[in-house]
Amino acid sequence: MKKKKIEHYSDKEALEFHNSNKSGKIEIISSKPMTTKRDLALAYSPGVAAPVKEIAKNPELAYDYTTKGNLVAVISNGSAILGLGNLGALASKPVMEGKAVLFKRFADIDSIDLEIDSNDPHEIITSIKNFSKSFGGINLEDIAAPNCFIIEEKLKKILDIPVFHDDQHGTAIITCAALKNAVDIAKKNIKKIKIVVNGAGASAMACANLFKHTGVPQKNITMLDRKGVIYKGRDNLNKWKSEHAIETKNRTLNDAIKNADVFLGLSSGGILKKEMVKKMAKNPIIFACANPDPEITPEEVEEIRSDVIIATGRSDYPNQVNNLIGFPYIFRGALDVRAKVINEEMKVAASNAIASLARERVPDEVVAAMGGERPSYGKNYIIPSTFDPRLISVIPVAVARAAIKSGVARKKIENFELYVDQLKQRLDPSVTIMQGINSQIKKTQKRVVFADGEDENTLKAAIAFKNSGLGIPILVAKEKVVKQRLKEIGYSENFNIKIVNSTLKKNREKYVKHIFKKLHRDKGFLERDCDRIVRNDRVVWGSCMVSCGDADAMVTGNTRRYGQSLNKILKVVDSRPGEIMFGLNMVVNKGRTVFIGDTTVHEYPSSLQMAEIAISAARVVRLFGFNPKVAFLSHSTFGQPITSRTKHIRDAVDILKQKKVDFKFDGDMQPDVALNEEYKELYPFSEIVGNANVLIMPGQHSAAISYKIMKTLSDAKVIGPLLIGLGEAIEIAPLRSSTSDILNLASVAAYSAGVIDYNKKN
Repeated sequence: MKKKKIEHYSDKEALEFHNSNKSGKIEIISSKPMTTKRDLALAYSPGVAAPVKEIAKNPELAYDYTTKGNLVAVISNGSAILGLGNLGALASKPVMEGKAVLFKRFADIDSIDLEIDSNDPHEIITSIKNFSKSFGGINLEDIAAPNCFIIEEKLKKILDIPVFHDDQHGTAIITCAALKNAVDIAKKNIKKIKIVVNGAGASAMACANLFKHTGVPQKNITMLDRKGVIYKGRDNLNKWKSEHAIETKNRTLNDAIKNADVFLGLSSGGILKKEMVKKMAKNPIIFACANPDPEITPEEVEEIRSDVIIATGRSDYPNQVNNLIGFPYIFRGALDVRAKVINEEMKVAASNAIASLARERVPDEVVAAMGGERPSYGKNYIIPSTFDPRLISVIPVAVARAAIKSGVARKKIENFELYVDQLKQRLDPSVTIMQGINSQIKKTQKRVVFADGEDENTLKAAIAFKNSGLGIPILVAKEKVVKQRLKEIGYSENFNIKIVNSTLKKNREKYVKHIFKKLHRDKGFLERDCDRIVRNDRVVWGSCMVSCGDADAMVTGNTRRYGQSLNKILKVVDSRPGEIMFGLNMVVNKGRTVFIGDTTVHEYPSSLQMAEIAISAARVVRLFGFNPKVAFLSHSTFGQPITSRTKHIRDAVDILKQKKVDFKFDGDMQPDVALNEEYKELYPFSEIVGNANVLIMPGQHSAAISYKIMKTLSDAKVIGPLLIGLGEAIEIAPLRSSTSDILNLASVAAYSAGVIDYNKKN
């Protein structure tokens, strides 16, 4: 089992991330138009009086007229922050904002973080009780034991909305799912297994409780704290630890581990020794969940036994026990049925759903999202990946059904098939796509040139590319400048990253010959002209590296205009044989993905060029996992109004009809007709109206203007422009791209280098 590097970042980068643009990680935006005086009157005074009066008569209507039904409070007092200890309420705010972001990213739940500056559990309970009416659920986080038990128990009794301490129950639900599958794979009986739980904090107790609820006898669970085994008769046990005390002569972990079937560690790194693992029963199960260092590493276990099923809390090993698999989706299901609590039935349903999902065959679209690797149920796959897009459509359904069946739901779901579709639409497709690409390129480890290596955002992207294990970055830069930049962004000047430049004489001679062969006839270049270009131009140097096999892919741009970068690349690289070259942008907004072309190359594409762009775009869209539906856009719709600017668009449609392509297309049409389903009634003869996901623009000007307006004025996420049809895996970042934009393009370039044969006609 090969150990991978954990992603890491400098403290300076993390601080800059939290302070870039707006400070912090969350903001509040209006879900209703706020443009006109009428809008404001409806939103506030006097229009707001109508829902106020209705809610006063019937409080349940708050779910209909306010955000209550999709709003969770993420609450902490900072007494147990991420293993850092009691650093206070205010210090916990970055963590709570992060939790709120995860709710939104994975389950489309709006969250507000609330930090309570108190260590008095009764004061905290009173505070939460007094503002609880505003929320559909309460997520407690990073509150030290035993106060976390006191607070949750009391709030569950006095509130009529779900209260969920994720450190306890989230961990328990995921761990219990992993246990069910591990026991099945190891061919053990869950009612007979012997479990050792090392750790007696909130999560350990919650795990033990859920294990018991699943069928493990209490006498078969031995729990240990810092003083050793929690046994009946031990002095100074609080009421929570006393509930887990058993009759036993064992006093230490070394005693308890003998013939144990399961070890669950929620304690500290390195505490489970190899000698202890040797004492465990046949086909043992080890969950070493301490972070960042597990109680024992998979490598250490493999050195002594081959029959072990092991899970950790880390992403760089198989079987990661990660709360992210649970809490967003559990709350999603609870909120959607307006549950009063998250009860044991709902927790067990969530755990069963997670366990069952790991046993199912992983479908092709999920394989793509997870990077092209099809995991199969077994020792190294006992719980689903956090990247699995099925989580959003499986866990909430199980939780909602359990809430309805157990009588804690205020609202019933009449059509669960429709509910599943609605859940799927909440996912951000761009994230799933990039996760799949990144998972794939981690396995191939392509060499990617970052041509503008002295630019700060490019350097940060190259570092992130390396630290995330996506591949091997190569900077084209002066070493002295890079070392200074590294210090400025919080890294050692000796950070291990490859740097190249034109001082490499042997490479320079090779590259000069390469481009002289290309340019001397058509451009009239002399060899000394080519030498000057290679020595003085980083983009040309990087392009030569890819063309001559010294690298697999390249990303450039960011420090100059797109057209300037493209002109430099074309001195070295031609178009891919048999394919048109153009720019394609992927735009994601409100769960919908559209591709726009051509955004960068052809100012006024001809009819034939537009048809070729559509064919190539359809091929690329399929690589991303979409079924292409192509609309040729215009200021007219099906010839109305007829102008000199619309004929070549209609001719492009006719060309595709003659070619008998294998994707759906239509045009000419206006963008709202292509994207808005309301127009289907007006144009029932077209399968593309209201349904398009590939938009072929009439000119580069309209394409670039459209996607940049969407990117700037809306919440749309844009990946690209992707340079399609070039003879090498090279991408160009637009001027002043962010680190994330450059990193995404580097990943796409590495992915293209692995899936496209650039020497063949497509």
